[in-house]
Amino acid sequence: MFREFSLARALRLAGAAFVSLSAGQAAEAQNPPEPFSTYMQAVAARARGEGVSDATITTMLGDLTPNERVVALDSAQPGRQGTPPSMSSYLAKHLGASLVARGQARYAQLAPIMPGIEARYGVPAKMLFAIWGHETNFGSYTGDFDLSRSLAMLAWEGRRRDLFEGELIALLKMADQGIPRWKLKGSWAGAFGNPQFLPSVYLRLAVDGDGNGTRDIFASPADTVASIANYFRDAGWRPGQPWGVRASLPEGFAVDSQATLLAAPSCDRVYARHSRWKAVSEWRALGVTPLAPIASDVQAFLFQPDGPGTAAYLLTGNYRVILQYNCSNYYALSVGLLADEIAQ
Repeated sequence: MFREFSLARALRLAGAAFVSLSAGQAAEAQNPPEPFSTYMQAVAARARGEGVSDATITTMLGDLTPNERVVALDSAQPGRQGTPPSMSSYLAKHLGASLVARGQARYAQLAPIMPGIEARYGVPAKMLFAIWGHETNFGSYTGDFDLSRSLAMLAWEGRRRDLFEGELIALLKMADQGIPRWKLKGSWAGAFGNPQFLPSVYLRLAVDGDGNGTRDIFASPADTVASIANYFRDAGWRPGQPWGVRASLPEGFAVDSQATLLAAPSCDRVYARHSRWKAVSEWRALGVTPLAPIASDVQAFLFQPDGPGTAAYLLTGNYRVILQYNCSNYYALSVGLLADEIAQ
């Protein structure tokens, strides 16, 4: 079960500020200010100025043509129609026994190296396999778009030129390091490999997990899990702290009475569904009972995604780290629960 790629997720993964577009802007691609070939010449000049070799520039940019399908997919992103699914139905679909079994099998295969990765990065192995499973079903589908063509098209089209031109330059730098173009395939929005990194994220955070001198998130399981761990550490993962636990609420407890009063600087619709932060001991004093071990001094917020009478969770700052990978409560909660299932 691999996850459909979203552009908002790409922006967050890249660490870019997400600039919301109006409905009209999002629905209609801009008319690029210059011909595609002229823009490619400007990109080539920038890449050359940043040290990319002429040979790489020719290989990666020389035969590019516009790909209108990429813009169509981009324009279709905002404003999904219909009522969002319940969390329970989403989890039933995305936490299948086969995905758990594949995660456990991968975990067993890499068991000899996982203690070292956990010690180095402070991120539990189960979380790394949960991300890998959700992103690409452990590498079974990583995307087949030519990355140079997709990123060139998104940059040329113009609505987010700064972001995508930067990612295209980063891709050229990857190629200049010896990664062949045939290998540089991925999603229409530019993410690739087992963990679906963007080029700039690869350059900054991909690591060599198997010690062979390369950072191969396309084919190396060790490099994949080590790179995800490095991403999580960089995003602020707190070692030794759970992502969250199920919680029991007292009868009549009004979750809405604990609504947060803070406005999130980004991803506000997701964060707005979280309660205010309290120490676990404070939640206990209100009658909220964690159903798994969690220290009393840990700060957590309450989340009851499907409303009164349904499953509730106490979630920590590590849940917010998962949200940095993909800012969706559906995604983050399913990743956390998948991680726990893999560890069983």
